[in-house]
Amino acid sequence: MDSKLSLLFSLLCLIARLRLSFSASGETKSFESVPDLEKSMYTEIEGFPCVRLLNLSGEIGCSNPGRGNVVAPIVRFKNAKELIGSATILVSVDEFESLLSRVSKDSEFAEKVVGILVESGTQVQNGLSGFSPDVKFPQAAFAPYQSNNFEWNPAGSGIMWKPYNFPVFLLSQTSTSILQEVALRNEESKSSYPKVVSEFDLVMQTTKSGTRDSNSCLKEGTCLPLGGYSVWSALPPINISSPVKAKPIVLTMTSMDSASFFRDKNLGAETPISGLIALLAVVDALSHFDGLKDLNKQLVFVVFTGEAWGYLGSRRFFLESEQQSDTIKGLDLAMIETVMEIGSVGKSFPESSKTFFAHTAGAKSSLNGTLNALQSAQESLKTESIIVKTASTSNPGVPPSSLMTFLRKKPQISGLVLEDFDSAFSNEFYHSHLDDLSNINSTSIVAAASLVARSLYILAGGKDPSAISSIKINASLVDELLGCLLNCEPGLSCGLVKRYISPSTTCPNHYVGVILGEPSSEPYPAYAGDISRFVWNFLADKTSIPSKNVSSSCPKDCKGDGELCIREEADGKGVCVVSTTRFVPAYSTRLKYESESWTVLPLNSTDIMGVEDPVWTESNWDTIKVRVYTVQNTAFDRLILLLGIIVTLLAYLLIVIARTVIRKALKQD
Repeated sequence: MDSKLSLLFSLLCLIARLRLSFSASGETKSFESVPDLEKSMYTEIEGFPCVRLLNLSGEIGCSNPGRGNVVAPIVRFKNAKELIGSATILVSVDEFESLLSRVSKDSEFAEKVVGILVESGTQVQNGLSGFSPDVKFPQAAFAPYQSNNFEWNPAGSGIMWKPYNFPVFLLSQTSTSILQEVALRNEESKSSYPKVVSEFDLVMQTTKSGTRDSNSCLKEGTCLPLGGYSVWSALPPINISSPVKAKPIVLTMTSMDSASFFRDKNLGAETPISGLIALLAVVDALSHFDGLKDLNKQLVFVVFTGEAWGYLGSRRFFLESEQQSDTIKGLDLAMIETVMEIGSVGKSFPESSKTFFAHTAGAKSSLNGTLNALQSAQESLKTESIIVKTASTSNPGVPPSSLMTFLRKKPQISGLVLEDFDSAFSNEFYHSHLDDLSNINSTSIVAAASLVARSLYILAGGKDPSAISSIKINASLVDELLGCLLNCEPGLSCGLVKRYISPSTTCPNHYVGVILGEPSSEPYPAYAGDISRFVWNFLADKTSIPSKNVSSSCPKDCKGDGELCIREEADGKGVCVVSTTRFVPAYSTRLKYESESWTVLPLNSTDIMGVEDPVWTESNWDTIKVRVYTVQNTAFDRLILLLGIIVTLLAYLLIVIARTVIRKALKQD
């Protein structure tokens, strides 16, 4: 009996020693739950993923190669010229293009690349001469002219239009610092262990199901079409029931969506948000002018989305009009006399004078009127040092813009795009995550908005010089919009946005996203997206006249002729106003939604741009994440396994002995 108790005591001492030997510095760390243990083992990495997009002919973007997570040690690109084994490569932005070029040309090297982590940092951005993942002539297939070799975007590399069978993440600044230390640690340890590895969870549903194009993935339900909601508004509101003949239309437009290699890091400050902010400032300025209803032309403003992906918004806009949809009710596109588009206007140079370029197309007689209006507006702004020049005649036509859709659909139309460049983009970060607030200046946007606002008054028939001079842009509003739409602080939680909507997030992102549910003229708020809902409310407010029934319950009793309920999200009550402001679905004209699913339609001979339509979709995916952790070599793993087996056997033996001792003790009692 005594010998067994002695053995039991010895086993307890051995287990205690084993426990102490595995504690750090004689100090035991306790874990109250499995999540606590997991947090101590893994470091979650903050970042922005490149995701898988598809079209009718194939796929672009990034995905894990198979159905599961992928793991590999982290190395810097400088030390990864010749990879010995599989690796996750940490790369700076300035070397990112050369790395992807190496991957596309060297298949042996590409097979060893498990994933790519791209560093962030303002110092890197400041040192770059340019970075644009788009091509040198964006969306050339939709141009109303043949000159595919022309380079509107000299910095373009085209890397965003290629498929990558490995995950790619843009790191946050905090995670960049963490990963730089990790890569240095791995470099110092060289071939020895432990190693720090990354684990990517970027599994795309289209990859798992083997649906490699838009047609097949829509049938299988593993993707959704790119799209959202455009917005148009009339100033003053259009009285649809009036027997008075409709006025000719002066249409002003811009777009609200951009593109980037990384889905959720997509600000598009210069292209196109500088133009969007200018348009909103123009509407605000003109809304304070009382004489617009007496002018002989109707002002209409349109903000498209989906333009970065095959001009989805502008093309669908025309189709909705042809189908006499409720989304275009009150707007007759045949009455459009002049089109003015506000393009990239945040980088006008030189600094001593803000210089803009008018890119024109269409009938000369109408164009002369538009150019004369711009010239008159410029003369009224002499003290502001604003200059407008006609774009070079050596250009093949208008630059990539929504006007291309109008010229393809209505070749006889007169149109102008106001830009801050002549023959090549001034935006060296076109369709890049680096096109942020630091890439533009507010004075340039104010100058462009001033030109447009006064030009529109003149084009609509206004001739009073004192009235022209009285139209002024609110520079404070422009600054506020910059902070709301291009920064995380305050971002969409700014007072201006929250006056109209309840945003779903704080940090703005101008990726078009996917269209959810059945397209509608009155979409469910969560389906329309924060930016579209804000633009709709802002335009509806600024272009409105008060409702006659001010006591109307909103939105229940806000059903009068032309009445809308605005600001309902913000306070749960809303305000009833009279405004001609509508949502217009923006998605491929080759798609149809029926029976809760999407179908690709055959080519339509009347849709002249449908032949070029790629029909973009985005793969479905679950939570996307990256984490890093330390691994040991196989010998260490085997040792741990062996120790685990020994401890298990000893524990089992201890239990057997304890049970035997207890039984005998009970019998003796």
